[in-house]
Amino acid sequence: MEHGRQVDLQSCADEPIHVPGSIQPHGALLFFQENGQLEGWSMNAPAMLGIAPTLGLPYAGLGLPADAVDAIADCIALRGDDDAAPLVANLRVGDTDYDCVVHAEAGRIVAEFEMRETSSEEVSRFAIKAHGSIDRLRRQKTIDALLASAVQQVREFTGFDRVMAYCFRADDSGDVVAESRRDDLVPYLGQRYPAGDIPAQARRLYTLNTLRMIPDMGYEAVPLYGAPGAAPLDMSFAVLRSVSPVHVEYLKNMGVCASMSVSIVINGRLWGLIACHHMSRKLVPHAIRMAADVLAQVMASTIHSIEARHEASLAEQSARVRTALVESLLLDDDPLDALGEHARALMAASGAQAMVATQHGKIATHGDLPAGLAEAIVASLPDNQHDLVVREMRADWPETLREQLGKWVGLLALPFDPLGHGWCILLRVEQIETVAWGGRPDKTEAIGPLGARLTPRGSFDAWHETVRGCAHPWEHSVLANSRLTLAELVRAMNAHRSQTEATRAQLLAMLGHDLRDPLHSINMAGMVLERTGNASGGGNSGQPTIGKRIQSSTNRMQRMISQVLDMSRIDRGMGLGVALEQVDLKALLVDLMDEARMAYPSIPLELVCDDPATVKADSSRLAQVLSNLLSNARHHGEPGQPVTVCLRARDGEASVAVSNAGAPIPPETVATLFNPFKRTSLNNPRNRTGMGLGLYITQQIVREHSGEIAYRYENERVVFTLRLPLAGG
Repeated sequence: MEHGRQVDLQSCADEPIHVPGSIQPHGALLFFQENGQLEGWSMNAPAMLGIAPTLGLPYAGLGLPADAVDAIADCIALRGDDDAAPLVANLRVGDTDYDCVVHAEAGRIVAEFEMRETSSEEVSRFAIKAHGSIDRLRRQKTIDALLASAVQQVREFTGFDRVMAYCFRADDSGDVVAESRRDDLVPYLGQRYPAGDIPAQARRLYTLNTLRMIPDMGYEAVPLYGAPGAAPLDMSFAVLRSVSPVHVEYLKNMGVCASMSVSIVINGRLWGLIACHHMSRKLVPHAIRMAADVLAQVMASTIHSIEARHEASLAEQSARVRTALVESLLLDDDPLDALGEHARALMAASGAQAMVATQHGKIATHGDLPAGLAEAIVASLPDNQHDLVVREMRADWPETLREQLGKWVGLLALPFDPLGHGWCILLRVEQIETVAWGGRPDKTEAIGPLGARLTPRGSFDAWHETVRGCAHPWEHSVLANSRLTLAELVRAMNAHRSQTEATRAQLLAMLGHDLRDPLHSINMAGMVLERTGNASGGGNSGQPTIGKRIQSSTNRMQRMISQVLDMSRIDRGMGLGVALEQVDLKALLVDLMDEARMAYPSIPLELVCDDPATVKADSSRLAQVLSNLLSNARHHGEPGQPVTVCLRARDGEASVAVSNAGAPIPPETVATLFNPFKRTSLNNPRNRTGMGLGLYITQQIVREHSGEIAYRYENERVVFTLRLPLAGG
């Protein structure tokens, strides 16, 4: 980078801050080729170090102090060792003490001479304090306690006016989670900053070079001089590297004159920062800074251990919740009741603020959800889903639902029963609902030319805009535990379903064998009663009526058993076993209508059109369909009003329309008209023995005949139309 390049908020994300082409003025810098020949220097090096640098001059010929020469020689010897730490020498040039720091970088040897304004005795005393702080930090049991202790200890042995601990989140935004400050300073504790406050290249440098010192924000950068056309000097690990003007203005707007930052790096990721601010010029000696760096490494190790224990605890907590939930599911017939019993534990284990459970159209909510939102959320979920559904921001939701969501923008949905549209849905609020902002610090200096965002207040506003409509991302551990929970839920549901299927198989066996034979015997007894009454002339004795009632009841029970057995065959994918043959549809319809007139002479039954029609069908199954349509029209039609039937044959298709006078079927009922066990059919006063299976089985029979059945309302009449292909059509 060329020294003096202009940078603003728009270009700072692309600023090559590792090659600034300049240094801070509290020291001097020399850099050499691998063979030890001088390749460049800072413009203040001749005056500060009392040397006369010349390009290509060997390092030993510069007249540097012996300790500096030895450090450079050792670094050249170790240049192939990537893990070699910087070499440090304490030396004196004229009346000034220096810390000489030498390191190798990208085929070059970099020697920095940083002024030291503190005596060796003071440095030793501070170092002793720092080591005591490290021991205290190791004993902390929680991250909050660790960070609170760390900022206090760092402030004590460095003397900064303010020391803060930042913790970065998965989206790289940062929170001030601990603070030790001078009493007269505005608190920043609890403040949130957007990820953009630390651009990607700055985050990289914080990870590589874990300590950064700026002793004077008002400094004028010292440019570097080198051979024309040479590659820029990579200063990623330099202690004197000049900093971005955007960063300088940010700190100036906070009233900061000096700063030091120490990175907390865990598994190669920038976990957090210890940020130190001073309201006047301040240079912390290199040895004290290194003690702070060691302290940060101890913190990183301790935090990693605490987080590992916390992750293990969460995994154990989730396992306990799963175990208890599965036990409840196996014992409880209703999964929603079992989920509701453990709702609070499920939300706690996943960091959710609300939960919705649903199955077969039934919905149970847990948490402060607005009326109607749970239903809308359930409706937005996909059908036949077998993996988690994850939504973390408003933009992840269907557009039609976004305005209705309010603060509930985070979703983690577990499809425990895809066939029954069964879901366990965990919800999170958007981040701005959960921030505990400890203060509202306004700017302490006038806004500079690089932008109003470069203030604590402006940064919080920027973060606020960045995360509006975004929930905290679902953590990897939460997703992993949720997948385990989903697997257990599915396993429990399958076990429950298997048990139900076994019970149903036993029931069906009983219906098909153990009940049919006794019913047949009862029916025969009813016939005998009726004949005996007729033969004895006891027409008024009541016996024929009793016999007919017995026959009617047993016939009704046999029909119900047949329907249940048919439904079982359909559910198991066996089909109804139709045997197709040529069937005269008109003759079959006339016979069925004659039987209906004899059984129910009080209900008018009219055949209003009777085109000849021959279809390929199973005559008994087709009779079952037509009988069901006639029975429905008779049960649900207006009393005294005729049931009409029309048979048409047109365009290779036969259609039978059965209609009755009555009110239209409500739209919500139409949607489930052909479903089994409909609530509208169960306990219907006009059809007390119906189970809601008739139309369901009718539709399946029609489908096996390659036909279709449909409902419509026309001319104040309810009309069901059966359509079948004509034989040879």
